[in-house]
Amino acid sequence: MRYIRVIKIFLLLCIIVLFSSCSQNKKTKVSQPNILFCIADDATFQHMGAYGCDWVNTPAFDRVAEEGLLFANAYTPNAKCAPSRSCILTGRNSWQLEAAANHWCLFPTKFRTYAETLDEKGYHTGYTAKGLAPVVALTNEGKKRPVLGKAYNEKKLNPPTRGISKIDYAANFIDFLDDNPEGKPFCFWYGGFEPHRSYEYGSGIQKGNKKISEIDRVYAFWPDNDTIRTDMLDYAYEIEYFDSHLAKMLAVLEERGLLENTIIVVTADNGMPFPRIKGQAYEYSNHLPLAIMWKNGIKKPGRLIRDFVSFIDFAPTFLELAGVEQAASQMKPIEGKSLTDILFSKDGEVISPERDHVLIGKERHDVGRPDDWGYPIRGIRKGDFLFVINFETSRWPSGDPLTGYLNCDGSPTKSFILSDRREKGHTSYWDLCFGNRVGKELYNIKDDPDCMINLINKPEFEKQAETLEAQLIKELKDQKDPRMFGQGHLFDEYLSANKNERDFYNRFMKGENPRAGWVNKTDFEPLSEMKVINNMLSEK
Repeated sequence: MRYIRVIKIFLLLCIIVLFSSCSQNKKTKVSQPNILFCIADDATFQHMGAYGCDWVNTPAFDRVAEEGLLFANAYTPNAKCAPSRSCILTGRNSWQLEAAANHWCLFPTKFRTYAETLDEKGYHTGYTAKGLAPVVALTNEGKKRPVLGKAYNEKKLNPPTRGISKIDYAANFIDFLDDNPEGKPFCFWYGGFEPHRSYEYGSGIQKGNKKISEIDRVYAFWPDNDTIRTDMLDYAYEIEYFDSHLAKMLAVLEERGLLENTIIVVTADNGMPFPRIKGQAYEYSNHLPLAIMWKNGIKKPGRLIRDFVSFIDFAPTFLELAGVEQAASQMKPIEGKSLTDILFSKDGEVISPERDHVLIGKERHDVGRPDDWGYPIRGIRKGDFLFVINFETSRWPSGDPLTGYLNCDGSPTKSFILSDRREKGHTSYWDLCFGNRVGKELYNIKDDPDCMINLINKPEFEKQAETLEAQLIKELKDQKDPRMFGQGHLFDEYLSANKNERDFYNRFMKGENPRAGWVNKTDFEPLSEMKVINNMLSEK
């Protein structure tokens, strides 16, 4: 009799353990968050309302920040569309990505993305509009590679301006959600094309009801006039359009009861598409907006986070939250660090003291220099300072003048600065935005966020520069950056994925007219102007 009672108790304990295990498995599965990653195309961090900007209205971004976390120091390792997005998707710095360090690259098959991994692990994955672009990503068999899952771009609308995409981002997000009947956790990439150029000139004033007097400050490296301010308002209008679709997506999630367990990340790929910002390596180039909301996960929302975070931190964060070990992801070793220590923290603006710096850099962005050379830079942003090394100072940092300064998008601001030098001989703004640079630069970002005063030759900052350079070089060597081992030429030798643009400079000098649709025809400097430019530089 006693034996039977022992058997019954044993069976009861087994049932309890079994149900507990099932319950735990169910809980783990349910707690896997959905992921909505929202990335604007070319927006500097200051131009979101949550950062105190009054002339750009971003209520959806501001809501994500208020109900989540706002990051004061978020940086991309490389301030150009394709390499920045490659860093996000792989968790590696651009100098660790071979050809993917460059813009318009042939994306190496060896580098798997977090979305490919999550798709394999049971997530419903997809994207709308601009994904990992502009690149050519193929499988080993030469087929198109779905690095972000399925594309959802069928729904279209009539945009408010000629420069805004016809893709209905929010409607395509609904299609994506409807395409998930099994209710699997999802991972969606909202890649708006705004505020990428070109803009409909005057749309910010005419359609956005904005006034040039609303702009609190024009950066010191541009003239302050109505042309530049109007250009800035057109940029603001497109940011607001991006934000309006974010608002619609938040509403859809709320209506469907999905908002609570969706981690929503809102950022941009690089700084605003204006001279001396996009495609460069100054503060406004790499410092980007970032707000993260996750009602089920973030322990104390509404805080400002001052830790330095990098775009390479997103991939390990998503893998961890999805319950995927990095070793099982089949991704190449990830350099970034998961942000969960910040998400799950309960107080404070600085969560991890070791997050006190980020590394930045660039190789070839747009073509246009002889033999499609890039403009290699490496830098470190730490504390109040930005230190950068320009490795090839004989090259033009924004692209060769003869071929239109191709690493600077055509714009009213660019055209004004170029014509101001040609017609009036004003050289200061041209020199800041397009002129040659010295080998090393050091800026106190706290006192000089516009990066106007290079401190590199000031004796009182010599030790600061030496310390930052030593840390930069050591970390780059640890990360096996080819440029640290005399192999920097490899980045110049990777072919552009756009065959029509390859060898642009040499073909242009031979009399061909290769396509350069992202700049204006007047951006190309005639040979007569090159003589003026060279004389001007020799007199410096």
